[in-house]
Amino acid sequence: MNANTPVQFVITQREQDMLIGGQRVPAISGRRFETRNPATGELLANVARGGVEDVDRAVKVAREALGGPWSRMKPAERQAIMLRLADLIEENWDELAMLDTLDLGAPLSRTRLGKVRSGALLRYYAGQATLISGETLSNSAPGDVLSHTLKEPIGVVAAINPWNGPIGMSVWKSGPVLATGCTLVMKPAEQTPLSALRFAELCLDAGVPEGVINVVTGMGDAGAALSSHPDVDKIAFTGSTGVGQKIIEAAAPTMKRVTVELGGKSPNIVFADADLEKAVPAAANAVFANAGQICSAGTRLFVESSIHDEFMDHLVEHTRTIRVGDPLDPETQIGPVVSQAQMERILSFIDGAESEGASPLLGGTRKAGEGYDAGYFIEPTIFGDVTDGMTIAREEIFGPVLSAFSFDTTEEVIGRANATSFGLGSGVWTRDLATAHRVARGIKAGSVWVNCYQMLDPGVPFGGYKMSGFGRESGPHHIEEYLETKAVWINLD
Repeated sequence: MNANTPVQFVITQREQDMLIGGQRVPAISGRRFETRNPATGELLANVARGGVEDVDRAVKVAREALGGPWSRMKPAERQAIMLRLADLIEENWDELAMLDTLDLGAPLSRTRLGKVRSGALLRYYAGQATLISGETLSNSAPGDVLSHTLKEPIGVVAAINPWNGPIGMSVWKSGPVLATGCTLVMKPAEQTPLSALRFAELCLDAGVPEGVINVVTGMGDAGAALSSHPDVDKIAFTGSTGVGQKIIEAAAPTMKRVTVELGGKSPNIVFADADLEKAVPAAANAVFANAGQICSAGTRLFVESSIHDEFMDHLVEHTRTIRVGDPLDPETQIGPVVSQAQMERILSFIDGAESEGASPLLGGTRKAGEGYDAGYFIEPTIFGDVTDGMTIAREEIFGPVLSAFSFDTTEEVIGRANATSFGLGSGVWTRDLATAHRVARGIKAGSVWVNCYQMLDPGVPFGGYKMSGFGRESGPHHIEEYLETKAVWINLD
């Protein structure tokens, strides 16, 4: 693998500081941590390890910016800044995509595709900035009394981001902040901090005032400090259910507004009348894209019994063609997982599945050999003979591992699909309109994709049921999560 030239070209500063108040600053403690290329093990940068003191500093700066010129900007002014930011993001996308490929291990062919979505997200939120409005409401109070509502920014927002889509998550978390006039302290995952720092610099270039967007890099203690900080008004978190529960607990004493988008164990259901030419590759992509490191990945595949064996034969054959390798190679479809710890966790699930009686139909091992031994590569893995109670059928693996089941009736598969503590995504493949509607109504999940999977759009909400979290991202619902509603009463008598 030849990553030296791109690393030197993209990461010119091997010591990366936080961005607070418009300036790059080291951690007060002076401590740093390493971020490494998961494909090669190569050191990318030594990053400032922010702690409690740094969180305090960033929150104070964000609070001050909230009451500064930013609060006096008209919606059209914020909109203009966001549109400039969208242009800058697109102009610098090759750099941002390369940073994510180096830091995360996602194939460059995949990270480059995020350009269209990120630009569209920012332009959507820019449009929303001028649509925020209150209402005049009728009331039954005695006398001549007028009542109306005002929509106001909630205040200082803490965004705690996952590692599986770094630059996309920076955009997704920042859009509603900028549209509503809030300020932000963003804590990117320690595995993938680099593109968030570059994004914050581009915000400054676009005209976002200093202190409005701040980035504190660090480990879990920095995220915990943000979650409990008394001067943070809202937390937006994407990540594991376990960490989400800790964040909710930390936020409770100060009654922060919290939205959490958490894990998933999403069902993907294929009926006998489905278009198999579309459903087979889609089923593979639903779970193996980004090396399975997607919260809404379709990791539980239910195939109607009459076509189960045929479908699985085609799926295994198709999956054999998926190219695992160097993420800088444009032909690569799956890169490494993000870290050694994540690789070991995934492999432990694979070993446990075999001991519980699941049958490996494909994969199940670390990819080894020349060019792979230094990285964290796992072959796409498909298990058959899986029962609903097995560990791999219940727990989120967050890796390229698929569990396959057969089913006989619509009622049965809806019940089994819902027999999980999660409820984020789901897929349905059928040509029958009644079946599609019946299953879409029956599935307890925030998104149901019919004859497609993993489709997203800035105008359509995304979020989960049950242990997959609460709150929605994208769409007008997202903007509302960053606004307070104030009732105003005026006695005209």
